[in-house]
Amino acid sequence: MHPTSAISPCGRRLHLQHGPIDLIVEAEGAREIAFEAALARFQTILQGLVDELPLLKTPMTPDSPHPQGSVALRMDGAVRLHSDVFVTRMAAVAGAVADEVLAAMVQATPLDRASVNNGGDIALHLGPGQTFRIAMSGLDGRDLGRIVISAADGIGGIATSGRGGRSLSLGIADSVTVLAKTAAMADVAATLIANAVDLPGHTAIRRRPAHDLRDDSDLGALLVPVSIGPLSVEDTNLALSRGLNTAKQMQARGLITAAHLSLGSQSCQTGAARLVTSSTQKVSEYA
Repeated sequence: MHPTSAISPCGRRLHLQHGPIDLIVEAEGAREIAFEAALARFQTILQGLVDELPLLKTPMTPDSPHPQGSVALRMDGAVRLHSDVFVTRMAAVAGAVADEVLAAMVQATPLDRASVNNGGDIALHLGPGQTFRIAMSGLDGRDLGRIVISAADGIGGIATSGRGGRSLSLGIADSVTVLAKTAAMADVAATLIANAVDLPGHTAIRRRPAHDLRDDSDLGALLVPVSIGPLSVEDTNLALSRGLNTAKQMQARGLITAAHLSLGSQSCQTGAARLVTSSTQKVSEYA
């Protein structure tokens, strides 16, 4: 299978697809030049990741060797900041790919605004005075709120993880959306915060080894939730508070700017409240 590309009828979006990588690229400014740069860089991204896949799927430790490819190095840099917990570089792969394509566009030509959306993990470039808006939705399509980012916020990445995502999660969060300096940093943070939203040993949660669900999962024999029965408000709040504590620790370290966590009818967030406005009931909120 070879990389494919298509420009939308309106000419404002470029669709790039190769194997599991599916990108929606937008640019304002010298759009044609930006799209050419995105397409050129995209041609070899998947093969570069495949070449180093065994290392990229290995759990990260402080003394883990560094990979070679530029996307793999973005993954390594984002994940190495969390090497005190179980995590592989694959936790940042979607965000790192988006960052890489966006970087090629920005380097090729000045742009007012640009974004690369890799299945919901978004790399973002905003010029002076520019803004970016996106809606958050739950597993059932329910409106969870809005994210509004301006150029002055210093945010270059948005990522969402949880049970509704493309990858398996160790936790029970419906969704965790994170804003950070890069999409790779947001990607791994969202993964780890979603993992922390959990109730270990709870009888309403049925789990199976990750490799039983996907034989290529980097989680191996670790147990992942496959079904969740009714949870009390207290249990829901407890699970969310565990994820929120993890998010607050990342925020204190400067690894994320904000995070929004959702489970059932409850949600909570940490970070700049003006950036993430929730339409659901909150457990707690930190400015």
